[in-house]
Amino acid sequence: MSEMILDATQLPDPETMPIEDMDVSHPILLQQDKWQPYFKRLRAEDPVHYCKDSMFGAYWSVTKFNDIMEIEKNHEVFSSERDITIFDQSMLDALGVQRRRRDTSSFISMDPPIHDEQRKAVQGVVVPRNLAKLEGLIRQRVINILDSLPLNEEFNWVEKVSIELTTQMLATLFDFPLEDRYKLTYWSDVATSLPELGIGVPGLTREAQEDALEDCLSTMRKLWAKRANMPADNDVDLLSMLAHNEATHDMDDDMFLGNLTLLIVGGNDTTRNSISGGVLALNQNPAEYDKLRANPALIPGMVSEIIRWQTPLSHMRRTATRDFEFRGKQIKKGDKVVMWYISGNQDDEVIDRADEFLIDRANPRHHVSFGFGIHRCMGNRLAEMQLRVLWEEIMQRFQKIELVGEPERIVSNFIKGYTDLPVKLIPKSQP
Repeated sequence: MSEMILDATQLPDPETMPIEDMDVSHPILLQQDKWQPYFKRLRAEDPVHYCKDSMFGAYWSVTKFNDIMEIEKNHEVFSSERDITIFDQSMLDALGVQRRRRDTSSFISMDPPIHDEQRKAVQGVVVPRNLAKLEGLIRQRVINILDSLPLNEEFNWVEKVSIELTTQMLATLFDFPLEDRYKLTYWSDVATSLPELGIGVPGLTREAQEDALEDCLSTMRKLWAKRANMPADNDVDLLSMLAHNEATHDMDDDMFLGNLTLLIVGGNDTTRNSISGGVLALNQNPAEYDKLRANPALIPGMVSEIIRWQTPLSHMRRTATRDFEFRGKQIKKGDKVVMWYISGNQDDEVIDRADEFLIDRANPRHHVSFGFGIHRCMGNRLAEMQLRVLWEEIMQRFQKIELVGEPERIVSNFIKGYTDLPVKLIPKSQP
């Protein structure tokens, strides 16, 4: 494997490096926000690109919008069963990592029919009638959070708003004790970390990661046991849904933990990092912020544009089940095929002025941030609703959320997110 690049100064020039040597998997590209020119060149010159060597092994990059859609639709050739990220669990064995628990699995890393059966067990939580019931609760929580924030004083938006709102929502979806809700955030962050590679939670060790996930399993098993012995009458409680559905009621610990971490991460990262990314995007594009102040009715479309612009999950991975020719390239059985959502969302052959943040964009939901096909994000409407309600309440209170320092980004090539976004709130009463 290639060595870890430690800082952006070590990155090769995306314009002059040989295209065959281009490796877009380095987490530093996202952490330093340097990824755009590398993917722009791949889209133009080699949109289905083979990287023969990286810190994650060999892989194919699929970087154009329509090609990503084709891969997503063809789950018979491009399977989710091995893994959904560029990092293989089997790579831990190659690194000599000793693990207490072997591979966990979840329905997102499965193909039909098992995938469909297990997803169906929980997808009812986000049906329209449940979203309608949740909106009032979300709005009251947003009001409470926003009204508690200091004015004209620097604070970390990620901590005080993005994490707080999404963690409270997660607690609701699992009927989890609200006073213990920060455990959910920690479990989410830990689940997507790779301690051996310095990716994810800073300073996290493999032992601490495994302790946290075992704590998640133990805590949720106790709640599960209670729900299993109660009537299945809470249709916004994921644990109850899993406990009472025929396809999921007898999951072993590995499957249970896998599905838990999937639902926790899925309910956390998309919304959390889009909440932060929207504030950043509006500060980087002040003319769009002016449009919003002049016409708050743009908020629903702006929410979709924020999610496209942020693309909170940078990629999803599939594994070829057989030799297959795709766009003139010979993909071999067992090859990793990585769909780079961050690149597809910048494809100007499909999205007009794709490199611009435009809150009044026509057809703003035409993006790949939520995936496509059978694995399309189950909670996409809930994420959009939380963002919409948040911005509706923000615009009632504040003239501006002003960025007062540089954002700090997560070290990851999977989660495209933030640890710190320093801001000040300018109330409407001030000029």
